[in-house]
Amino acid sequence: MDDVAQAGGPHHIVVVGGGAAGLELVTRLGETLGRRGRARITLVERGRTHLWKPLLHAVAAGSLDRAQHELNYLAQAHWHHFSYRYGEFTGLDRAARRIHLAATVDEEGRQITPPSSLGYDRLVIAIGSVTNDFATPGVREHAVPLDTPAQATRFNRRLINACLRANTQDTPVRPGQLHVAVIGAGATGTELAAELHRTVRAVVAYGLDRIKPDRDIHIVLIEAAPRILPALPERIAEATRALLSELGVEVRTGARVAEVRADGVVLEGGEVIASELVVWSAGVKAPDVLHALDGLESNRINQLVVLPTLQTTRDPAIFAIGDCAACPRAGFAQPVPPRAQAAHQQASHLARQLPRLIDGLAPEMFTYRDFGSLVSLGRYSTVGSLMGFLVGRSMFIEGLFARLMYRSLYKMHQAALHGGRAVAWRTLISGLSQRPEPSVKLH
Repeated sequence: MDDVAQAGGPHHIVVVGGGAAGLELVTRLGETLGRRGRARITLVERGRTHLWKPLLHAVAAGSLDRAQHELNYLAQAHWHHFSYRYGEFTGLDRAARRIHLAATVDEEGRQITPPSSLGYDRLVIAIGSVTNDFATPGVREHAVPLDTPAQATRFNRRLINACLRANTQDTPVRPGQLHVAVIGAGATGTELAAELHRTVRAVVAYGLDRIKPDRDIHIVLIEAAPRILPALPERIAEATRALLSELGVEVRTGARVAEVRADGVVLEGGEVIASELVVWSAGVKAPDVLHALDGLESNRINQLVVLPTLQTTRDPAIFAIGDCAACPRAGFAQPVPPRAQAAHQQASHLARQLPRLIDGLAPEMFTYRDFGSLVSLGRYSTVGSLMGFLVGRSMFIEGLFARLMYRSLYKMHQAALHGGRAVAWRTLISGLSQRPEPSVKLH
């Protein structure tokens, strides 16, 4: 038994990271342990609000208003019996069982909270992943990643401003001025390319009559691998590429980016793709803070290596879940993939295991179940495959049914945070109270 509750109070479980995995976990633990006073539950998060990460491409394209989908951490903590600690995780003292947090400042540079530390009995690290630019020159200066809602909003504003600038300038639209290069054809990049095809044209339709979409607007999706969606089944990739081609989205595979410039993207070999709007979604890694974190084992992309129990290999009091964890998968050489369904399953598993540990029971092993893959191409289509759904084997789906299944993933996440009844009511009310408004975000 490795119960390590500190003397003088209930067991303290600290969860670092309020993404899909972390927020679902603290919400469940708050309802089961926090409500009954069996443990103190604390969420540490450097942001103020939560937005489901698979929605970021829609925020960047302007087809989704993030304000309607964001959840305030302070309110969620109040409603579900856990505490919210605002701050950025910067380090760990395993001997003292304390985490370190940086000072926080506002937009004007004034300090909000000072540097601090926080003790724990058990620690769960769920800080997700960030974009891996592979040290490519020019990426940080000229490309926008899509790791956070702020970055997605930043790209959308850059897009809108580019359209307004092009419509009011005295000179004709420059080649590449309204071209968008999306680097990385994983799910995020592919979904963004399809969504941008519609939303940029919708923005122009609101009176920006000096811009001719067929002449001035062009979307190019660039992927270093031999095909798009390299982590998903080939049939999904083929169907997605065919639809992108119908839309006029240029797809470049086997194309490795050597540099990003203000006026375009340079490929290995010297070819320049003119584009003044660039999104980088070519790879992910865990945040750098996890590399050699007080002796914890990490891999080449900074993920914490965990056992099948989700405990880190060198400290049974510390767990890692979600994109920042390298979790072994029985029968596979590669670990559990960094997907939303994996984060949800790991959060649900750990929500059952932590109460067992408090009761002196050994933790059970986590088993990942792959329910398939879905790619949303906005209003055009949705394609994917469901594993073992209905017929007991993989089944390719597309169209309306696939779109409904894609939306159900988000509803499952909302249900984990609010309860199924609340989500049903909100869905009904939103459907009955829709107001006339632009189909895209215009500011």
